[in-house]
Amino acid sequence: MKYASIGPISIYLPERIETNQQLQAEYPSWDMDLIYPKTGIAARHIAAEDECASDLGVAAAERLFEEHNIDPQSIDFLLFCTQTPDYPLPTSACLMQQRLGLRLSCGALDFNLGCSGFIYGLSLAEGLIRAGVAKRVLFITAETYSKYIDHDDRSLRTIFGDGAAATLIDAADEPTLDGFQFGTDGSGADTLMVTDGGARPAKDAHTPRHRKRWNSRLYMDGPALINFTVGAIPQLVRNIFSAAGIPNSDVELYLFHQATRKMLEQLQESLGVDSDRMPIALENVGNTVSATIPLLIHDLRKQGRLKKGAKHLLVGFGVGWSWGGCIWHDTYGSGA
Repeated sequence: MKYASIGPISIYLPERIETNQQLQAEYPSWDMDLIYPKTGIAARHIAAEDECASDLGVAAAERLFEEHNIDPQSIDFLLFCTQTPDYPLPTSACLMQQRLGLRLSCGALDFNLGCSGFIYGLSLAEGLIRAGVAKRVLFITAETYSKYIDHDDRSLRTIFGDGAAATLIDAADEPTLDGFQFGTDGSGADTLMVTDGGARPAKDAHTPRHRKRWNSRLYMDGPALINFTVGAIPQLVRNIFSAAGIPNSDVELYLFHQATRKMLEQLQESLGVDSDRMPIALENVGNTVSATIPLLIHDLRKQGRLKKGAKHLLVGFGVGWSWGGCIWHDTYGSGA
């Protein structure tokens, strides 16, 4: 039996950069000196008007192929995670198969999952490889949340950025992912949502949990999301360590979805984890939803902070509510 192993990762960020200084100049009433310490975000990349999630994903995958000398014809399956698909149908992954030159016998599917999407995608790739369906999976996460955000929305424009990551997942002889645990609570759907654009009529759609202050298509109840996260994630972490049969001392880094600095700092406190074991790396990219964890891994590898053979905890959480995590044994690490 073969197992999934996270290989190289390449990223693509849109050319346009929106900084806090630009927002402050445009909206003098926005107190960015007060907002920045909470978000930890100083700049975000924003997709062009004609640039969609599949475009970002294709660009990231093309970089992956070029930077790591990967033959597109070697890909057996394409997984594409996004909450901003180009169309309701066809599946964006089918369009990306053609654009990337993947072979006709390659499987391809989209799945709509946000902040926990990278964890879910890893588990799907693991299942495909362990079942013998695929030996090499191209897993792309790409988001353009900016397209859901009104220009005047102070709460969302200061947080969400656009971006994509392409992760190669290869078959390996030994397990590298362990202790997968998941959680779902649909009662929190009304805290982060976009209700237009689907088949359900507006009169029957979910309504925001509280008063909608902005004209954005995207609605977020930040305090409710923080309460959910601080309540659910510590138990998830305990369940992962139990399922993997290891103590938390065996794990080097806690690699969590990069939501906001405030949320991550509260999780550090709740879990009793030193800040150097839970890196925060969203200052120049913002919250890129499903792409935050692979962007984080990519940055840490460039810094030489992921030692080959070390174990790390991967955790995603948010919209849905949905959460999940696992232990990752890195066989590709860049550190000594």
